Amino acid sequence: MEELTKKQRAILDYMKAHVAEHTYWPSIRDIQAKFRFASTNAVFGHLQALERKGVLQRIPGAARAYKIVPEVLGDTSETVIRYEGPGDDAIAFESVKFAGSIAAGFPDYTESSGVLDSMQVPLAPSSRRRAPESFALRVRGDSMIDADINDGDTVIIEPGVPKHGDIVAALIDGETTLKRLIKQGSKVYLKAENQNYPDLIPTNSLTIQGIAKSVMKRI
Repeated sequence: MEELTKKQRAILDYMKAHVAEHTYWPSIRDIQAKFRFASTNAVFGHLQALERKGVLQRIPGAARAYKIVPEVLGDTSETVIRYEGPGDDAIAFESVKFAGSIAAGFPDYTESSGVLDSMQVPLAPSSRRRAPESFALRVRGDSMIDADINDGDTVIIEPGVPKHGDIVAALIDGETTLKRLIKQGSKVYLKAENQNYPDLIPTNSLTIQGIAKSVMKRI
């Protein structure tokens, strides 16, 4: 069996504990809330990874249903995970501009050179279409790992007026970075989701380039 990442192991342990305590599987929303994922897409991405690594198995003839393999959790005949989101055949996709990478570490001077390509991004049928100004950026670095945004993930950045606590793509004193926006009275600064990184307080300027609305996990 392929080795699990720390996050995948934590999700698996949470699911097993939930079944043991409640006798039923946690919902996708339960998992999202537990791990503070930005979207249910992140949860589904981890389920797909656990399936690929041989921890979960799809149940033949049952739509959107998984079970934990016996080697991981003994007798799993009554242990079924049902994914409440859209089935594989119901997931719509839309094209989003890909504009390069963004530092999720210390800010750097790397800036997008415009639209480099486009990529297909899943869109649940009930979701609204993204604004045409939306774009995708590949994450570089580990300063947002406690928000489950890891090196190699892709964030979808959308226009909008950012609120306190939003994760944003920002230009701070001429350098770009992905961080959480903190507003405390007249004080505005950027906060990492990794205790090894300091808060970033602008000296001259802070421009919010967009809000990270969803994350596509690197599987």
